[in-house]
Amino acid sequence: MFDPVINSLPAFAGYFATAIGLLAVFVLLYVFVTPYNEMALIREGNTAAAVSLGGAMVGYAMPIAVSVAVSHNIVAMIGWGVVACVVQLLAYIVARLALPQLVLNIPQGKVASGIFLASLSLGIGILNAGCIA
Repeated sequence: MFDPVINSLPAFAGYFATAIGLLAVFVLLYVFVTPYNEMALIREGNTAAAVSLGGAMVGYAMPIAVSVAVSHNIVAMIGWGVVACVVQLLAYIVARLALPQLVLNIPQGKVASGIFLASLSLGIGILNAGCIA
């Protein structure tokens, strides 16, 4: 009864570990691109930073999930992960250029800016996921 699941565990483990690795790299790059330290802000209780980073993580995880579902090998999945990462980082950079106050608002805990960035990341992530073929 569980033979198909047991037989698929090595593939599951490979894809899951790769997805977690891609997510970790994305978070490191996202935190590097932002001019404030999200982790320190979150530790201080900054809701705007938590919402913004959480939205970026979910926005990136969606295309990764789709790439797992449609890719026939881990190399293709990683390729889509790189594309999704670039798209998400570019979305943040464009938002930062269009709304320069964002870099001040997040450290100040202005939740509206955090919600905006999270929503942008989620929207871009949904579109990104939908475009993966």
